[in-house]
Amino acid sequence: MNISSSIATFWDAFCAEVGEDCSARFFEAFHFDDNEADANALADLVLAGVKRATASLVWSLENAGGSPPKPGALSVVTYWDGKPVCVIETLEVQVVPFEQVSAEFAAIEGEGDGSLEYWRRVHWAYFGRECARVGREPSQVMPVACERFSVIYRAST
Repeated sequence: MNISSSIATFWDAFCAEVGEDCSARFFEAFHFDDNEADANALADLVLAGVKRATASLVWSLENAGGSPPKPGALSVVTYWDGKPVCVIETLEVQVVPFEQVSAEFAAIEGEGDGSLEYWRRVHWAYFGRECARVGREPSQVMPVACERFSVIYRAST
């Protein structure tokens, strides 16, 4: 794993608490979104139990040489500055066209007012920025990885 020392220390504490080396299930350490204010607010929503899902543009994952996580994968959620806040376990991932993301998924993603309209507006803008970064054109059928997760470990406060 190529992670910072603070995330490595956090990960080691998590593994010690669960009583096993979970390194084979490690997927990534990441922050949400592409700006500090939203990244930190979304991490707080995860800690509050409001945000229980996330959506990723599959083209961005492929551009980075990766793919969506599989159920059972473990990831460290961080604040923008890299400070770890929790470990999440991927429960389910479905790849669907942007236009087929459901109202139920938008609600459990827990952002804004929880509506599908809000979800579509903010994710169209975000995925548009991601498309520009990876040289693609946004479309209603761009592939979106809809990941449901559970918080299984929190940073001690």
